Amino acid sequence: MRRRIKELQKQVDPAKRYSIEEAVSLVKQTAKAKFDETVEIHVRLGVDAKKGDQNVRGTVSLPFGTGKSKKVVVVAKGDKLKEAQDAGADEAGEADIIEKISKGWLDFDVLVATPDAMRDLTKLAKTLGPKGLMPNPKSGTVTFDIARTVKELKAGRVEFKMDSTGIVHSILGKASFPVGNLVGNARAFLEAIENAKPSTAKGTFIRTIAMSSTMGPGVGVVTESVKK
Repeated sequence: MRRRIKELQKQVDPAKRYSIEEAVSLVKQTAKAKFDETVEIHVRLGVDAKKGDQNVRGTVSLPFGTGKSKKVVVVAKGDKLKEAQDAGADEAGEADIIEKISKGWLDFDVLVATPDAMRDLTKLAKTLGPKGLMPNPKSGTVTFDIARTVKELKAGRVEFKMDSTGIVHSILGKASFPVGNLVGNARAFLEAIENAKPSTAKGTFIRTIAMSSTMGPGVGVVTESVKK
């Protein structure tokens, strides 16, 4: 394993910053595992991660999807339940879904709730919160616009949130994707990051960008290419 990684690292110049197109091509070339590796992006931001008003988070709909079908569950009331089902939600309900979760059921990737259903969900915060599954208005998962939200999530909408070191991590798709699709997803993601810049952030906002596949070496990206 270590020898394989060293051989792959020889294909990447660690001192060079590549264009997005070049970086994606290199990531694909170095994705040599026996499974379809996930392509990831990591963006270091010029913010103070300790200040709440400089926290960076949001959502972005990747135009070419993620290569992974998300299991979306909706907790809602009345007509919104049918709206969720028609939009492609894997499951939709009210008290029945809440009861299943309270008994330990967490077989889903995203939980969406209407605002009027959140009161009943708060009692599950200790269960859902640590798993990152608690619906949140900031991530767009507490909404009355159920149809649009479910469709976007199924199509490839991802949530991003800066970690404690000021880095945002996200998936961009699969190594089997065409170069153009991964480039398009990368540009959409970086544009979303730029749009989420806090008004209190000073100086250079996007400091470094790196891409990699699940088992491959990191590839540095020139930040200027984001603007093109």
